[in-house]
Amino acid sequence: MLLEPVWYNLPMKDWTEVQRKYGGQWVAFLDDEQTVVGSDSTLRGALEQAAENGHKDPIMARMPTEVMPYVGTL
Repeated sequence: MLLEPVWYNLPMKDWTEVQRKYGGQWVAFLDDEQTVVGSDSTLRGALEQAAENGHKDPIMARMPTEVMPYVGTL
C-alpha cells in the first residue's frame, strides 16, 4: 500500500527580526512562535531564562548567525 504525501497548510513565520537580534543563540518562544521569553548561547541557559520568566515548556529554536531566505517545501 502506497501512502499519499500529506501537505499541511502551515502559517509562515517571519523570524527575520528575531534572527537579527538573537543570531547564534538559542531562543525560547511562547506557543505563538513569535514572543521570545528567553535566549542564551546555550540551550540550558535559554531554558533557565524562560523558566525564570514563568514559562517551563517553551518552543526552542537556535537562530542562525545570518539571515538567509529559504523558499521551498518540507
